[in-house]
Amino acid sequence: MSSLRNSQPKKHVHNNLTKSDENFTVRRGFMDFSIRMIGVASTVFWILLVAFFASAVYSVKDLHLSLGEPQLTLKANSSITISIPINIENGGYYSLGDFNLTTKVADLNGTKITEGSIFIPTIKRGCELIALHNLTFSIDMLLEKGVYYLFNDSSFTVTALVSVKLAEVIPVKALSNFSVPWGAPFYNFQLGQPTCKPVNQTHVEVVVPISFENHAPVEINGEITIFMCNDEGTLAGQGASTITAPQGTLYIGEFVLYVQISEIGQKGFFEVYFSTQFLSYGPLVIPYG
Repeated sequence: MSSLRNSQPKKHVHNNLTKSDENFTVRRGFMDFSIRMIGVASTVFWILLVAFFASAVYSVKDLHLSLGEPQLTLKANSSITISIPINIENGGYYSLGDFNLTTKVADLNGTKITEGSIFIPTIKRGCELIALHNLTFSIDMLLEKGVYYLFNDSSFTVTALVSVKLAEVIPVKALSNFSVPWGAPFYNFQLGQPTCKPVNQTHVEVVVPISFENHAPVEINGEITIFMCNDEGTLAGQGASTITAPQGTLYIGEFVLYVQISEIGQKGFFEVYFSTQFLSYGPLVIPYG
């Protein structure tokens, strides 16, 4: 009897330990399953993410972005405009976001003349877009840097930075440089050797040849005025000539001045003033004799 009473509690303790082990095993199995599911979900997420990025990058092959030939125009309001055509064909799998083109125009010395940008929020999949990016600056600003551009052909350097988000998520940037030719409106401007012809006892007629080439992209219409001074700076006479020079042509003309004989000298200088539909400049000092 004594041995039976002692064995009962031991049997009861043994049953409690078995249930606890079973509960722990169930919880552990559930945790293992949850961890495996998280691992599977994470793996699937990364596979989808990599596939998305890969497809977005791969679709770039069907994205066509081109900047057309820049065109330079002179306007009557004394401004210069550089127009850059933009052609975008989005044949990829996704839309493009935050398209931005930022351009800077500089002279041959690298000094900034002007800058501008164009922003397009979204370019839908399958969309073809044609836009015109204009950069405008004044001729007066150009002449502040010197008269070089009036009489010499040159070029402007345009730096273009393109940024866009592939699939509206992945940022991509590209940098490009190109030149825009500049044609001088008074290329190789020259005054020829003056010739004198007596008019009367006090005055002579002075004929001054003039020539230049119009390399500008427009016809030049206006007037050129010259003042003839002796070597002491005294004004001896003046004359003016109306000019019409079509684009790409050689202009040849002359000035006729009536000068007092007492004021004219063997040496001196001309002051030349230019007035056209898009600029005014002067004086350009040219010595003679």
